[in-house]
Amino acid sequence: MVKPTNNIEPTFLFLIVALIFLFIASIINGQTFHLDTELLNKAEQKYGKSARLRLVAWEDLIISDNSQGDLEKLEKVNQFFNQMEFVDDIDHWGEKDYWATPIEFLGTLGGDCEDFTIAKYFTLKAMGIEEEKLNLTYVKALTYNVHHMVLTYFSTPGSEPLVLDNLVPDINPASQRKDLLPIYSFNGSGLWLAKQRGRGKLAGSSSRLQRWQDLVQRMSMDNLEK
Repeated sequence: MVKPTNNIEPTFLFLIVALIFLFIASIINGQTFHLDTELLNKAEQKYGKSARLRLVAWEDLIISDNSQGDLEKLEKVNQFFNQMEFVDDIDHWGEKDYWATPIEFLGTLGGDCEDFTIAKYFTLKAMGIEEEKLNLTYVKALTYNVHHMVLTYFSTPGSEPLVLDNLVPDINPASQRKDLLPIYSFNGSGLWLAKQRGRGKLAGSSSRLQRWQDLVQRMSMDNLEK
């Protein structure tokens, strides 16, 4: 049975990561997205030939996208990543809570709810969806009585978000996901306390999240050493 992780305790750090985000922006920005041969070779050597094929398919999803609007992009990306397998971090990485890069996630053909959400977030940004429309959102999955992460999409500021979730195949408005109770959300720009079914109250920079900061740094280094 697919189940989300139950660890959401982030360690808050007050560090400036602007240069890292600028580096990432130079890579994750639509038509310039490119996985170089060296990276693909490293991924194939570490994870196998099928991993290289998945990464090439990911690159093609982004650079060949001709979607007519955001909703079509959301559907394509949600369907693409929901083919991956759910695996607990402790079994997959030997750690209680590890946030994998999209390359690690695709390379190993699986991950937990954070990994699904992170991969969808960066892919949609690469396909041209503005960062302010996307939030990585921690919720409580009431059906399972555990904490969980999903990606939320806001068509306009203050609008009801759509929910992209590895637990269900369909993308639904938040009001139809009564099984999810929002806790807080964030993206590359900010951290929100999500006390309602929306973005919630701004609570500071996402650089306060240590795991997010570590993830972005590893992405900037194309690190496959894990």
